[in-house]
This record gives sequence, structure tokens and C-alpha cells, in this order.
Amino acid sequence: MFELKYHTPIEWAEVAVADFDAFLQDHAAAEKKAASMAMTMLSHYQDRKNLVRAMTDLALEEMIHFKQVLKLMTRRDVMLANDEKDPYINEIRKMFRHTRAEKFLDRLLVAGVIEARGHERFSLIAKVLPEGKDKKFYDDIAKSEEKHKNLFVELALEYFEESEVYQRLEEILVAEAEICSKLPFRAALH
Repeated sequence: MFELKYHTPIEWAEVAVADFDAFLQDHAAAEKKAASMAMTMLSHYQDRKNLVRAMTDLALEEMIHFKQVLKLMTRRDVMLANDEKDPYINEIRKMFRHTRAEKFLDRLLVAGVIEARGHERFSLIAKVLPEGKDKKFYDDIAKSEEKHKNLFVELALEYFEESEVYQRLEEILVAEAEICSKLPFRAALH
């Protein structure tokens, strides 16, 4: 449905996998935050029946992902870490406009872009991991993130004019590419 403007180099995945325990801790935190975001969306937009259904399903799926990451961590004897502020998320959230309708559109599209970035980066992790359970897990989770990216744009198209959705999506994609290009590589999803 859309493509990211910045393509993460494979070197990012090599840095992340070099400290895979820290990456798993960050990944677990990201899954919790994604579930929380879905619950917040359905709470703020209770009058949008399709959104409520979609966000309920998404929150459950993200918690399943959290449980799966926790299982990987347990196998490696890695504990959960304190949730850290994510510089990528902090920057991209600054793009939210302020009227109710604009903020709703921005929340949907930013969520779609974040899911697209997750798809890209989980795919890169799968590329650099050796054959085995972890590689398969990251292949599978990347596919899931791709579905989520499209879900948010489909919801935006349900509630807003197509031209408005794609114009704003383009603006967000350009800004998100600039944010990503400035972030240092670290053992974290973003």
C-alpha cells in the first residue's frame, strides 16, 4: 500500500543482533507499547465500530507477540528491562496535529508507518540471524507487522478522503525518513 522513504542498512541489524539480549528487551517493551496504543485508540474513538474491533484484535495480537518474545528471553535467561523512552517514537509523535479529526488521521497514519518500520527491521533481523527458531520467529513477526501497516491505512481510508489520507501519509513518510536517518544504530527496534 505504501513504501518507506528511508531504507535501514543491514548494518543496523548486525548491531542489534550483536547485543541480542538488549534487542529482545527493547522488542518486548515495543510489543507492550503497541498493545497499549491499540487500547488507547479504541478508548478514544469508541464511536468507530470498525476501529474498535480492529484495535481489540490488534491489542490481543501484540500481547501474543509480547508473550512470544518473553519466551525467547526466558530461554536465554534474559529479564525484562525498564521501558525506556524511544527517541524515534518521541520524534514521530511531534507530528500529531491538534484538531480532533487531524489528530485521529495522524494517529492512524503514524501507527501505520511505525508498523511498516517494524516490518522492515524485523525482516532485517531475520536476515542476519542464523537458521533456527529465532530466525523463523522474526520472519513470522515481520509478516504480521506488514498486515498491521496496511490495517491503519485502510482504517484511515474508511474515515477520511483518499486524497487527504495519501497527502498526509506522504508528509509523514518524508519526516519519518529524516528521523530514521539521524538515529544512531543500537540494539533496539528504533
